[in-house]
Amino acid sequence: MTQSSQPSLAATKPADDVPVIEIRGLHKAYGSLEVLKGVDVRAMPGQVISLIGSSGSGKSTLLRCCNLLEDSQQGDILFEGEAVRWRGTGLHRQPASHAQVQRIRTNLSMVFQNFNLWSHMTVLQNVIEAPVTVLRQDRRTVEARARALLDKVGIGDKADVYPAQMSGGQQQRAAIARALCMEPRALLFDEPTSALDPELEQEVVRVIKALADEGRTMLIVTHDMRLAADVSDHVIFLHRGLIEEEGPPEMLFGAPRSERLRQFLSHSQPG
Repeated sequence: MTQSSQPSLAATKPADDVPVIEIRGLHKAYGSLEVLKGVDVRAMPGQVISLIGSSGSGKSTLLRCCNLLEDSQQGDILFEGEAVRWRGTGLHRQPASHAQVQRIRTNLSMVFQNFNLWSHMTVLQNVIEAPVTVLRQDRRTVEARARALLDKVGIGDKADVYPAQMSGGQQQRAAIARALCMEPRALLFDEPTSALDPELEQEVVRVIKALADEGRTMLIVTHDMRLAADVSDHVIFLHRGLIEEEGPPEMLFGAPRSERLRQFLSHSQPG
């Protein structure tokens, strides 16, 4: 049996009609540069949402605001109906409760573009570190779960090697196993394949597709239109900090309404 010294949002199952993640009218600026200009996103349980758009459109910033890695200046962020509490306004706004931020982050596991594995730890140590040290779960229980997850993503034989001894695709799959080991409510992917060459990219794509088939809630920032088309229930096209167009993938990729989206897809259309 696992133990935790802090309340866990994973202790109770939310209603299926409550969004896992809900963002309302989100604004984010870096000084005078406004990156997000009022964005709304709802991710229901089991839904896969892909965020697409040109570099600088705000999609990665949106993901980081969702996970409270970045402070936003206006708008609401809710996790399973619980609104983030804020203090201050504008550029001085920040979360009011560190404990609330920690609870939310442990349930929104993020997979980064550049893996972010600890180089001095083996793959297994990387995967078990957060559940053991942050959630204070039993090490043997976590290790058994971690080994099963490494098998799941196809690198069970790499548990005792160090990240530098692995390919980029293997490192990214280790990062996915690490995220899953937290048993999160949702997974957030920030350009998970953009640092990989095409062959290694497909290793990671297969894992993400398998997770989508399991009905996991996911937000995916991606440059890979084929991935977005294949795994998403809903696609959001961001342009200059606003949602230019959104809908099911067959509509956005098959019959885009926006001229900006048509131009964007003409350079990155899935095959």
